[in-house]
This record gives sequence, C-alpha cells and structure tokens, in this order.
Amino acid sequence: MRNWPLIVIGFLAIAAWPLLVQDVFLQRVGALVLLAAISASAWNLLGGYAGQVSVGHAVYFGAGAYASLVVYTKLGWPPIAGAPIGVVVSMAISALVGTPTFRLRGHYFSMATIAAAELFHILVANWPLTGAAVGLMGPPVPRGWWDLSFISPIPYHYLFLAVLVVLLALTRQMQRSRMGYYLAAIRGGDRAASSLGVPVLRYKLYALLLSAGFTSVAGSLYAVMVGFIDPDSALGLLVSIKMVIIAALGGAGTLFGPLVGAVILIPLEETTNAMFGGGGTGITFIVYGAIILLVARFQPGGVAAVWDALTARRISRGVARVP
Repeated sequence: MRNWPLIVIGFLAIAAWPLLVQDVFLQRVGALVLLAAISASAWNLLGGYAGQVSVGHAVYFGAGAYASLVVYTKLGWPPIAGAPIGVVVSMAISALVGTPTFRLRGHYFSMATIAAAELFHILVANWPLTGAAVGLMGPPVPRGWWDLSFISPIPYHYLFLAVLVVLLALTRQMQRSRMGYYLAAIRGGDRAASSLGVPVLRYKLYALLLSAGFTSVAGSLYAVMVGFIDPDSALGLLVSIKMVIIAALGGAGTLFGPLVGAVILIPLEETTNAMFGGGGTGITFIVYGAIILLVARFQPGGVAAVWDALTARRISRGVARVP
C-alpha cells in the first residue's frame, strides 16, 4: 500500500476533526460521515467486492436499529445491548433472502432486493412490537453511561471511528484471503468463476452474511445516536440508495472508497437539509439523482478511479524523465 502516509494523515485529520471545530453542527456532520462510511463499507463487501448490487440493505440496517430500541422499550436494557440481536436477525434475514435471489443476475437481483426490503418495510410499519408506523424512542434521559446517550456528538465520533477502523481492517484481511480472490472472480462473472472451481453461491452468501452483520451494527449505532426510529428512517428506500451512492461515488470495490464517498456526500446532504429545512427529502432525492447521473456518465469507477488514473500518469511521467 504505497499511499500509506496519505492514509495515516487522513485518519489523523478525521480523529482530530471534532477537536478542531467548535460548531456542534460540524461535529455532528463528522459523526454522520463516519456512520455513513460504516454502512457503505458494509454494503461494499457485497456490492463492491462481489459485484452483487443490492438495493435492499435497509432491511439489515433496520434490523439493527429496531433491535436496539425494542430491547430498551420492552426489557429496559441499554439500547446498544440489542446490537448482537440485530446482527443475528439480519444474518437470518440475509440467508432467507439471499438463497433464492442469488440465482438472479444483474438488475433482476437488484429488483428482488428492493421487493424484499419493501416487504419488510410494510411488515414493520404494521407490527405493534416495533411501534408500527409511529416508531420507537430511546431513553429520554440517560440512566448511565451504558445508555450511550450523549448531548455532544464527540463521543459518537470516536465510537464510530473505532467501529470503522475494525471494519476496514477486516475488509483488508478479506481482500488478501481466499475469499477476496473468490469474490473478485465472482464479480468478473458467475460462469467464469464457476468454471474455475469457485463455489459461487456459497461465497455470495458468505459476503451477504458479513455485509448484513456490519450493516446491522451501523443501524444499531444510528438508533443509539438519534434516539428515535420509524419505518421510513430505518427501512426506507433512501437508506439503501444512500449506501449504494456513497460506495459508487468513492469507488465500489475499493477499501477506502466508501469513506471518501461519505466525506463528499454527507456534508452536501446535511448542508442542503439545513438550508432548505426539514428532512430535505425532496432535495435529497434530487442531489442523489444528479450524483448517479454524473458518476454513471463520466466516471463509473468513482473517485478511486480518478485517483488511480492521476497516480499512474504521475508515475509514467517520472519514468519518462529517467535518463
């Protein structure tokens, strides 16, 4: 990894961000960037490395979010205690959804994941255990540090940063393992990978289980920070679309692409929401649509492809100058 000095500087800047800015809004944006990077990096395990473009990952995000607040409202446990339950539930759902849908290819697979996500969205919106359409709320007043209910965004910033570092380290290890090579072959084509002896369906399922588990963790962290969820905020289509766009913008199938995409997209989204008021749903869809068009038209590989091209050009110029 020849760019490691730049990577270290980048992570030091991210770690110092909440200490360098005094504005609470900017501190909150920094925490949201890291949370979005976690969810997009989790999606990237399946959509980037295996090439299976899921647009239904809101199911796993919602499983983690709802598990955290259900254990609080029904059992009185700290919300974060629901995170392991959310991981188990999301993995069970991923096995249920992935087994039949992985036999589909291309946009058919994507449409199947959207259908599955909408099915769970309707189920949760009508289930009393999950608060139905009203949603669930976390602790109004922190009972102790274990509730992870803080006024300042700074503790969340460092909590999310720690989770992101763990996820990126595991992703890096996966890249260099047999699973990483198998997923690269699957991304190139199911039939070609199968002809080389790759157990395609099994490793697609492995990638989905891993991706769903970490997406669920992101959902739990979101519920802990925000303290309220409803079907739209936890299971809405926009949740899935955001993961896809962030990964594609930064560079799907690359280690740091989702983080770069989150650094670009989340401040833009939060700024438009602050400028136009409310949740900014209509403006958000316009921004997301514009980004999809620009990336698809000019650089499908995202920022990572631009960086690689610039690096290769710089190296070629240096070689040309050598006598």
